[in-house]
Amino acid sequence: MTTPTEICFWVPGIPKPQPRPRAFAMRVKGTGKSSARVYNPGTAEAWKNDIAIAARDHIPAEPLTGPIFCAIGFYLPRPKRLMRKKDPQHTLYHYRKPDRDNLDKAVLDALTHLGFWHDDAQVCEGGARKLYHTKTGRPGAYITIRPLFAEGSPNE
Repeated sequence: MTTPTEICFWVPGIPKPQPRPRAFAMRVKGTGKSSARVYNPGTAEAWKNDIAIAARDHIPAEPLTGPIFCAIGFYLPRPKRLMRKKDPQHTLYHYRKPDRDNLDKAVLDALTHLGFWHDDAQVCEGGARKLYHTKTGRPGAYITIRPLFAEGSPNE
């Protein structure tokens, strides 16, 4: 199998974090007992759909194997308070919620589901950046993926 050297693509849309699983208790009718239910809120589903649309032309023929590098640049909506004439044009660091690790998790889960790799545990290098987009820019994410070792390497 020939692996791509690098896959890069832009995902337009507002990045959303992967929500934490939620639990609730409910009474079972007629028994007087309670039962716990766990569910995943669907708050990131539209963002994951945006990722699927942008990634569809970049999905490898076979899932990548071995260790993988994945870097993600998140460009979040710029608030009006940073759109004044005196504010800088360039990107600015985004240091508020949502948390970077939860943004990263939503993307890795989506890419796993799309078949870029077998398990997001394979991603062992890379990182994520959170920025406000430029004044004339738009929100989204820039994703870079590449295998860390050539096929047949000792680490494979």
